[in-house]
Amino acid sequence: MKTVVTKFKDEKLYTSIRENQVVAFPTETVYGLGVIYNSEEAFINLVNVKNRRPDKPFTLMLGNKEDIEKYADFSHKTKNIIDELMPGEITLLLKPKEGLFSWVTLGSKYIGVRVPDSEEVCNMINKVNEPMLVSSANISNEPVCQTFEEVYEKFNNKVSMIVKGEVKSKVPSTIVICDEELILVREGGIPFDKIKEIWEKE
Repeated sequence: MKTVVTKFKDEKLYTSIRENQVVAFPTETVYGLGVIYNSEEAFINLVNVKNRRPDKPFTLMLGNKEDIEKYADFSHKTKNIIDELMPGEITLLLKPKEGLFSWVTLGSKYIGVRVPDSEEVCNMINKVNEPMLVSSANISNEPVCQTFEEVYEKFNNKVSMIVKGEVKSKVPSTIVICDEELILVREGGIPFDKIKEIWEKE
């Protein structure tokens, strides 16, 4: 596969995503790899590029926080977090709605949901007109790529397109489970104490 270096405004980028191809792009945290969410072929392509076991769900990345309720159920406390911290450097593990594609949930109790604080990424998702399954740009269990150069070296001839750009924080998103309790999975760009403070508001 010949990899094309491109920009977010390239219409061919959106076509490539709609055609189930894997693309790499900078977010406000680190570089990501993504595919359209409603295609099992696209899911398999992403699994293969990352060399990742196929029973681990990918994060569902959305272009608008208002769309989260289409894909997941959540409480008033979780809505407070969504309202105050999204878009942002946070991934929420929420209970999936019934009827989602099997390769999106993979039978898991939770799905990761993220709305990036990047207007360019959100615009890309909204132009594709479907959510994306997204993971950090790395081969499974290897360091995450933080620059275009690192992504190009690792994924040239493995993905269809790489969007050239820069990330901001170079720190992955904070991941929390929002269920009966608020549970920290990974602390990243947003401190857990700040999230907990919002969660505990009346």
